[in-house]
Amino acid sequence: MTRVVLAVLFLTALAAPGASFAAERPQGIAYGDSPAQRIDFYPAPAGHAPAPLVVFIHGGAWRMGDKAIATGEKAAFFRAEGYAFAAINYRLVPEASVEEEADDVAAAIAALRGRAPELGIDPRRIALVGHSAGAHLAALAASDPRYLTARGLSLKAIRAVVLLDGAAYDVPRQIASAGPLMRRLYRAAFGDDPERQVSLSPIAHAGRPNAAAFQLICATQRADACPQAAELADALEAEGTPATVLPVDGASHRDLNQDIGVAGDPTSAAVAAFLREQL
Repeated sequence: MTRVVLAVLFLTALAAPGASFAAERPQGIAYGDSPAQRIDFYPAPAGHAPAPLVVFIHGGAWRMGDKAIATGEKAAFFRAEGYAFAAINYRLVPEASVEEEADDVAAAIAALRGRAPELGIDPRRIALVGHSAGAHLAALAASDPRYLTARGLSLKAIRAVVLLDGAAYDVPRQIASAGPLMRRLYRAAFGDDPERQVSLSPIAHAGRPNAAAFQLICATQRADACPQAAELADALEAEGTPATVLPVDGASHRDLNQDIGVAGDPTSAAVAAFLREQL
């Protein structure tokens, strides 16, 4: 498995997002009948079409969260890099299952690809970026082919995946090692059926096919974050899928989401470098 010393990336300068990027309002796109099945779409800057697309999946323990709250500086940052950007909402537990949430991710990707000419995006160059539970959903949709296949796509539709401090890459292990409060949270999302827990574990789907390449970013202050990221990356690489782990010191779980796009943030520099290489 490839490992990168993140301290080196402090030497990489980030351009501050321009005010013109930050000020632009997103286009709202529905990809289903539920009010939760909505996308905020930000086009790439003029002159970049057809542009690569970054799709962001918010966290919230599979039962809360919102695309607008989670976006922060990301839209401005990725647009300054020449990408179109989309932040998606999805149905939440308990009204929907985790399986339906992963299907919502796939449905949103299919809806965006289906409007590629109108939106000015290149359907062959799509990246998923997810935080926390959103990282789990990104990893699941990018490794278990049933979700994209059900929407008429294959895993070749995803060129890159960035997982920001994800959880539950191995659901049974996560539940077994969690404290009482977190165990209740995971069981509320994944239930008690061992077979279902395994089926919702990205590590169980690490065998090919997968999305083309993965970058797993983890906060070292969380005891389980980097070990589970390393295990998933090892499983992916063992099957021939490139996967890089970036452990980050001095950043919280929240920071690894909120700081993406903030000028001078080294994690943002690492994400930008990875996406330039893959897209």
